[in-house]
Amino acid sequence: MVKVVILGQGYVASIFAIGLERIKKGEIKYYGVPLKNELPIKIEEVEIVGSYDVDKNKIGKSLFEVVKNYWNNGVPETLKEIKIRKGIHLKSLKNLPIEAEGLEDNFSLKEIVEKLAEEWKSLRPDVIVNVCTTEAFVPFENKEELIKAIENDAKDRLTATQVYVYAAALYAKEVGGAAFVNTIPTLIANDPAYVELAKECNLVIFGDDGATGATPLTADILAHLAQRNRYVKDIVQFNIGGNTDFLALTDKERNKSKEFTKSSIVKDILGYDAPHFIKPTGFMEPLGDKKFISMHIEYISFNEAIDELIISGRINDSPALAGLIIDLVRLGKIAVEKKEFGTIYPVNAFYMKNPGPKEMHNLPRVVAYEKMRQWAGLTPLFTK
Repeated sequence: MVKVVILGQGYVASIFAIGLERIKKGEIKYYGVPLKNELPIKIEEVEIVGSYDVDKNKIGKSLFEVVKNYWNNGVPETLKEIKIRKGIHLKSLKNLPIEAEGLEDNFSLKEIVEKLAEEWKSLRPDVIVNVCTTEAFVPFENKEELIKAIENDAKDRLTATQVYVYAAALYAKEVGGAAFVNTIPTLIANDPAYVELAKECNLVIFGDDGATGATPLTADILAHLAQRNRYVKDIVQFNIGGNTDFLALTDKERNKSKEFTKSSIVKDILGYDAPHFIKPTGFMEPLGDKKFISMHIEYISFNEAIDELIISGRINDSPALAGLIIDLVRLGKIAVEKKEFGTIYPVNAFYMKNPGPKEMHNLPRVVAYEKMRQWAGLTPLFTK
């Protein structure tokens, strides 16, 4: 059994919860889950035991009530048993049309992390999944500075994610091991302060920023061009969507965080930094969760021929990430059982836009997939 706590009960978390329960009931197949049911821990063994949010309209309600806002085509009754608890926001919802209410309204940061660790000791999650709204953040780099910020109640210095991971480390240390999956751009697996803390506290960290749509596709196309020694002149890739995360990305600082994780693939894959524009570029509410993606890549081929690739698509944003989380929670449990604390590059390289640790780079996803399968003890897929 893999017990899961969710941080941020929005679109992604709700689709994850619904899809998971529908798989258990035999209503849907494993489409969208890269490892299907190949792992020794089966999808049917995953259980959500807790959920946290800061939207005043969600706190105290059942998961069943909340997910109906995102899916109304038959919500599983099993979700009625889970109540949404109050989490942390630390101004992460600033300028969004959401009335936020967080633990920081009544407690210091030190009290919050202790409170969360105690709550999790009663829930006993194996894996904590962070799907909060994209934040504007500053990494710590130094573990002592991180500890000092918590001790000094530096609420203007820390983001919700940074505090949640600190609480997860306290919890993991007390129970002997846990995993934290960071699917947003805030640097955690790429922040040496958190990696060092995780190693000391028996915490596994997967991150940063789940790679779901245009980014992994761009990585593989760039790898294809590099393998054929075609010189990439320029790259344009953008997304426009209508969900809350795209609304949050209209904030300049949040968008900057996302742009960094999306753009890191170019030099990593090509070996040179081709001129590029790779970022989320807009919010249009009628698109809802089905985002519009487009990319244009111009390159030089033999005899200096100039070729172009132009790709457009419409992708359901939240299901794409929710399917990856199904794998990540099971891999997190496996990592804890293997006692591989800190961050795990073979997992991050396939599932994340900005795979930690800091000194590592993006790989073509077909290569990363095989490395991840090898780490998980599975048979290579493309070398059979």
